Amino acid sequence: MMKIDINSDLGEGMPYEEELMPYITSCNIACGGHTGNELTMTATLERAKKFQLNIGAHPSYPDKEHFGRKSMKMEKEEMAMSLLNQIKSLEKLANKTGQKIHHIKPHGALYNDAAINYDIAQVIIGLMVENFPETFLFAPNSSIIEKMAKEHGVKTKSEIFADRKYLDNLSLVPRTEKNAVLIESKEVIDHLYRMVFEGYVKTVTGKIKPIKADTVCVHGDNPSALALVKEIYEVVNIPMEE
Repeated sequence: MMKIDINSDLGEGMPYEEELMPYITSCNIACGGHTGNELTMTATLERAKKFQLNIGAHPSYPDKEHFGRKSMKMEKEEMAMSLLNQIKSLEKLANKTGQKIHHIKPHGALYNDAAINYDIAQVIIGLMVENFPETFLFAPNSSIIEKMAKEHGVKTKSEIFADRKYLDNLSLVPRTEKNAVLIESKEVIDHLYRMVFEGYVKTVTGKIKPIKADTVCVHGDNPSALALVKEIYEVVNIPMEE
């Protein structure tokens, strides 16, 4: 049986979050940077506990105005403190419910920037080494932050996106560009199947690039999220031929 972790970004006020939970195995909980507060984090933790999901912190640039989707210039110390405070706020609440932070996955522009920017990646890896040494990092395959994590002994899971298009450097097509998000079911499933079962992704320019998949993300804010995650659940759990 082929099985892969399925994760989704939760606690962001999107519809159908609880309906998504039976079809995922990990959740990334917004912890105050782009959105999220004590009430939303607690509610999401309680629902995640019900479905026995892996708990992840989903920190962001401190940017509620743009939902964490715009890059910000920050001093390293300022960025590290902001991210630490976000993760610790979720960890404190998780401790109350008997849950443990399983992974950290940066959100939005921070995720994309850390994949290609050495200094930003260094802040996140330094934070994890010092404060969360047993926690997994969800990161893009072959990205700067994934390579740096492995160099520093940080546990990683290579993440792919079922509903996002890829550039030739394996970074995601920015949401500001037209058709960056895949919505049609067949297109999503074909895209996913190639990555999970055949080990490659077709980029927006038509190039074929090898890719590793440990966990697949489906975005809760995709209009077709619930229907897509049900199909993804079926696809990644189908029996493999011997």
